[in-house]
Amino acid sequence: MGILSSLYTGVSGLSAQGEALSVIGDNIANANTVGFKSSRAEFSDIYSKSLKGILGGNQIGRGVKIGAVSPILVQGNIDATEKATDLAISGEGYFVLKGTDGVSFTRDGSLHFDREGYLVTKDNQRVQGFQSDEKGKIINKVEDIRFPRALVPAKGTTSIKLEMNLDSRTVGIKKFDPKDPHDTSDYSTGVELYDSQGNKHMVTMFFNKTADRNWEYRGMVDGKEVTGGKSGQYAEVVTGKLSFTVDGKLDTETVTKSAFNFQGGALQNQTIKIDFGDSITTDKGKGINGTKQYGKESDLITWSQDGSAAGTITSLSFNDEGILTALYSNGQAQDLAQIAMAKFENPEALFKVGSNRLKEARDSGEASLGFPGSSGRGRLFAKSLERSTVDLAMEFVSLIQNQRGFQANAKTITTTDELLVEVINLKR
Repeated sequence: MGILSSLYTGVSGLSAQGEALSVIGDNIANANTVGFKSSRAEFSDIYSKSLKGILGGNQIGRGVKIGAVSPILVQGNIDATEKATDLAISGEGYFVLKGTDGVSFTRDGSLHFDREGYLVTKDNQRVQGFQSDEKGKIINKVEDIRFPRALVPAKGTTSIKLEMNLDSRTVGIKKFDPKDPHDTSDYSTGVELYDSQGNKHMVTMFFNKTADRNWEYRGMVDGKEVTGGKSGQYAEVVTGKLSFTVDGKLDTETVTKSAFNFQGGALQNQTIKIDFGDSITTDKGKGINGTKQYGKESDLITWSQDGSAAGTITSLSFNDEGILTALYSNGQAQDLAQIAMAKFENPEALFKVGSNRLKEARDSGEASLGFPGSSGRGRLFAKSLERSTVDLAMEFVSLIQNQRGFQANAKTITTTDELLVEVINLKR
């Protein structure tokens, strides 16, 4: 009987509208959830009754059902924060997580380090990233992001680079006296270096002009710092010669003595290169970068060395490429890892598992891992969070529409009930 079918049609409407209200309620409840994407209920009709078979037309609908609940994958607002481990994704992509239930994905970048040093989410899922090698270079190896708690090993100096000017106007050749080096040299300056155990030593470099375009240099330290030296006296650790062209460019640089033998169990005969620049004859360079001999006062312009003391991590920070950098107590900085990002061919099909996490599903396709900003993956913003995409004003409008739809379907049932009462009264 057609009247009875209208009851089931009304019930299907109540069920569908009720489910739609649940979707809207979930959106409203997650209006402040970091990285949350709102969803919408999409309706589809139920198989219709045909009055003329396959001839088409003349069909009576059987009601409605929820055909799909689709996430609206639009970009959420990105707000700046003060927390160093907060990260936000602008564009496509997901953070990759590992936990007791396997691999999952999220847009929620409110992260922190746990007591074991792992970068984790609020529910202790470990964030995955590309690791760095011993030199701090990011390599294609994905593991848990973790910062080391042990001491960073000391590194002995292997090279000292100096860029300076030696005054070509210097006249009169002084005889260098190691007992009175400051008064018997034409110019002096100090540089620092580290032995194999990470102990810092100050080396004073003394320069003497020996001819129009020739200089000698001597590197000296306090005698108590080297094997066989005497406290209060200078000990010579390196000597060499420099020559320049007529236009003041560095031509040759030679080392005549190298004796870096520091006390305290450090490596003896430590190899340290003293580099004054791209000398024309010695290095086959152009003599442009490095030390010169011009008619101006002798001066050390810049210097650098590659050694360091042992140190511990004092701070950690992410940059906008997702690279985690550690700053150590010895002044060194090193990249530890880079956030890995996953991209899907059909991210709308990802399966929600709670706690702002999603899992790979059959229709989503497999996760494609890569660096932020590569191959269509979104950019990262450090000290930022992506807010929920829920628009409360639109959700309340949808809430009213679905509420009225629910009431209208309920009216269908009550009207059908009244008709059935009339049918029953026919017997009286």
